[in-house]
Amino acid sequence: MKIGVFFGGKNPEHDISIITGNLILNGLKKIGRDACAVYLDKEGNWRLGDELDSIAFFKKTGDMDRLGRWYLDLEKSRGKMVFKKKGFGGKTVEIGLAFPAFHGQNGEDGTMQGLFEIMGIPYVGCGVASSAIAMDKVLTKLFYEQAGFPTAKFIYFGKRDWERKKADFMKKIETGLSWPLFVKPARLGSSIGIAKVANEKDLSFAIDVAFRYDEKVIVEEGVENVMDVTCAVIGTKNPVPSLLQECIFSDGFFSYEDKYLTGGGAQLGRATANFEIPARLDETMTSAVQNLATQVFAKFECSGLARVDFLCDMKTRKIYVNEINPLPGTLYHHLWEKSGVPLGDLLLKLIAFAEERHAEKGGTISSFASNILAHADWSAKLGKK
Repeated sequence: MKIGVFFGGKNPEHDISIITGNLILNGLKKIGRDACAVYLDKEGNWRLGDELDSIAFFKKTGDMDRLGRWYLDLEKSRGKMVFKKKGFGGKTVEIGLAFPAFHGQNGEDGTMQGLFEIMGIPYVGCGVASSAIAMDKVLTKLFYEQAGFPTAKFIYFGKRDWERKKADFMKKIETGLSWPLFVKPARLGSSIGIAKVANEKDLSFAIDVAFRYDEKVIVEEGVENVMDVTCAVIGTKNPVPSLLQECIFSDGFFSYEDKYLTGGGAQLGRATANFEIPARLDETMTSAVQNLATQVFAKFECSGLARVDFLCDMKTRKIYVNEINPLPGTLYHHLWEKSGVPLGDLLLKLIAFAEERHAEKGGTISSFASNILAHADWSAKLGKK
């Protein structure tokens, strides 16, 4: 069975997705699995080719066109995904299992998962609903409140409402939340577009910047005496938490630079000065965070892999659930490595979870016999032309 590693996409996290896709591709090949790169470029074109296994290829300008353009053969894609290369004598590639490595909108948010569902192909990671909710910070926070999970206070609004009632929202924020505040695009990851603000002037500017990346923005109250802690979770029915990672930052929050650039990037497992594993928490708080992480994973009906972020007030010892990431960058393989699950084993587990979930869905009835069409002919009432 050929495993298709899907990455790229039309979103600001495109380059991060390339890094994750490259890690998965090379990891699968190292353990002897038949893996193929399925790259979606920034214009929405499918590209396939052995050259896509290397990040170095993406650094070269003008090389993409020589791969040609591919299309998904919808007629033949039933229980598999069949890609064909355009042109005379084009190649055909059949994918039996999808391993998505997309980040952000148009990929990690349930859209690509929906395509996999329609094609009837097993795929790694969270399903449509959990992906869509987890990628939306507003829906996530509303879900937390409904489920009784502790989370920092917040206010959200859309771009149109902000433009119409800017003064009203500024007043609502200043009276309802305490400084400092965090401004975030609602459906974007990798800390892109996020700002920490401490006054009214910076707040208005930060909201305008956030709206450049999304049409919905969330403003959150900051947590005092904070330790930023992350717990990754894998599994299906019985999710298993990783060790905890403490994120160390200098600009008031774990920024894009901290995650991917400074010292080689904490998210890539290289900038060891930017994180501590295990987190410097006592056994009681560590256990509480891990238990909350598995509860969130289960409540969101996640599958395969996710990462749950927490904000811990070290003075009051109160734990706040922050964000949930349905497909963490580079699978957070460095944290799983420290937790005793090397990359090869992690990939095999995720594939097994995908196959298990797909097999379970096979027993669900997807059709219903009825005679309703016999009573639903509108032509008689509306009249034929």
